[in-house]
Formats: sequence, structure tokens, C-alpha cells
Amino acid sequence: MQTSPAPFTVTIVGFDHALSSAITGALDLFALAGISWQRIHQQTVTPKFNVQLATLHGAPVTCINQLSLKPHIALEDVRHTDLLIVPTIGGDLDKVLEQTIGIHVHLKRLLRGGADIAGNCTGAFLLAAAGILDGKVATTHWGYADTFRARFPQVNLQPEKMVTQQNNLFCAGGGMAWFDLSLMLIERYCGHQVASDTAKSHVLDLTRPNQNVYAGSRQHKFHQDNDILAIQEYMESHYAQKMSIDALADKHNMTSRTMMRRFKQACGVTPLQYLQSLRLEQARKLLETRPWSLEKIVNIIGYEDISSFTRLFKRHTGLAPSQYRSKFMRH
Repeated sequence: MQTSPAPFTVTIVGFDHALSSAITGALDLFALAGISWQRIHQQTVTPKFNVQLATLHGAPVTCINQLSLKPHIALEDVRHTDLLIVPTIGGDLDKVLEQTIGIHVHLKRLLRGGADIAGNCTGAFLLAAAGILDGKVATTHWGYADTFRARFPQVNLQPEKMVTQQNNLFCAGGGMAWFDLSLMLIERYCGHQVASDTAKSHVLDLTRPNQNVYAGSRQHKFHQDNDILAIQEYMESHYAQKMSIDALADKHNMTSRTMMRRFKQACGVTPLQYLQSLRLEQARKLLETRPWSLEKIVNIIGYEDISSFTRLFKRHTGLAPSQYRSKFMRH
């Protein structure tokens, strides 16, 4: 039995080539806040959100999986919404950003009207293209971080974060991070208990620490400097050995200074940071697939001190090695 109309309105923006699950999944999660948990426990259901899909001119949209979605309302007709969510861009970024320029004015209008505005994954590109993330903290999918930085240098991008917030602007990283974002926003509007109940009723984790758990070192190889690629490949084959910058540079016929400069320019990280990421990536693979002791894993990847490795691992992934293993071990 419904006791009263839902107090908050959530509007999701639809456009061609969006990721459909980031639209329909978020609509489901908000629509069922105050309902799923209550049904399971035979309690009175109290919907917390009215949800609606809005598109430019009220036109139907075709998502990246060819699913066609019919909106509830034209974006132009949305006079008030508590929350506006821009879903993941599933198609070609340049094409979609060009086709969605008409959405910018409505993002700015509703932001001025006091709405919370959120972008999921590559949806943050649309927010940044509209200019509303200038000078603000944001995140996006880790695989698109370099593209985002190059395109929007005025945004304070923090791609290691799963969710960011500054004032009433929110971003989430990863195509499926819509549920992290949605749960955080449910908590913002309805409190921890409702968010926790919603998460449990949908068998979801209420919080995931960051994206570094999922990112690999391959993201640092999208560049054109063949000499640096050769150095990276050497490091990938010899990551467990002691490696000095001088010896590495000398082996590849460069001065240390030149190698450091070109490596940072090509990869966005220093050689030491890259070596660290290789070792951490290998440690993660071993924790996922081998029942070995942490001491054995630490030695295999080229570290000697377990405690300093544990601190580094936790700083990078947000989880202690034992937590990581229990979460991701393949049985």
C-alpha cells in the first residue's frame, strides 16, 4: 500500500548511443528505494523517488545495444527536478558529444535551479563539455582518463576515485558505477538506512573503494613513443628484478634525464611509478589466482618488506591484500 507520493524527483537524460543499463538500472534502483526491502519484510512500502526519463524534444532514443527507449517527458519541459543524471556514453565519444550539444543549456538551467547534477562514467564528458565541471573535482572511467584530461584540462580529474562530489555536482567512474552513484545519492536524500536497505535488497555493496582495483598498467601504453614502449616492454619482462634508472636508460641508449622526461611525457607517470604499477598488477593477479602466502607473493614480484608493500597496496587499491583476496579470489 502506498502511503504518500514520493518527495523527490529523479530525471535521467536519454540520448542515442547511451549505455542502456546506466539508464534503466538507475531508474530501477531509485524507483525501488523504500519498496524492495519493505516488500521482503512485509512492511508498508513508501516510495522515495519519482523517476522519469527525459530526452531532447521528447524523442525516443536508441541505446548502444539497439534497445529503443521512449521518454516520459521532453527535457525542455522539465521545470524542476531534485536530481538530473547523465548516463554513460556507450558510442563514439566525439560523435555523441557533438549530437548532445543541445543538452548543455538544460544542464546549466537545471543546475541554476538548484538540481543536483550527476554524470556516470563517460557521461562526465558531457558535463565537462557543457562547462559545468570547470574548476571542479570529477572522475570518469579509468580507461578514458588521459582523453578527458587532454580535452578538459580545466577540470580537476581524479580517476582513481569511484565517486566524486563537489557542491551539487557528482561523477562516478566505470560503466556499471551507476549503482555506486545511485546508492550514494539515495543516501544523500534519504539517509544511510534507506541506502543500506536498498543495497542489501538488490545484493549490492554499499561502497566500493576506488577504481584502481580495476585499472591495469595497459592504460599507460596508449602513446606513440616507440623507444619508451621498448623500455616498458623490458620492464614488463623484468619487473621482479632490481632496476636502476641509470642502468635502464643506459641499456636503451639514453641519458637518465632524457628517459625520465620522455617516459613521463608519454606515459603520464615516472618509470618508478610504472614499475610499481606492474608489480602491483602482478600481485593482484596472484592474490586472485594462487593460495600462496603474502610473503611468497611479495618476494616473487620483487619486494622484500611485507609491511611497506601492504601499505603501498592499500594506498593504491583501497584494500589490504587479505581483503583484496577475499573479494576477488577466483574459486
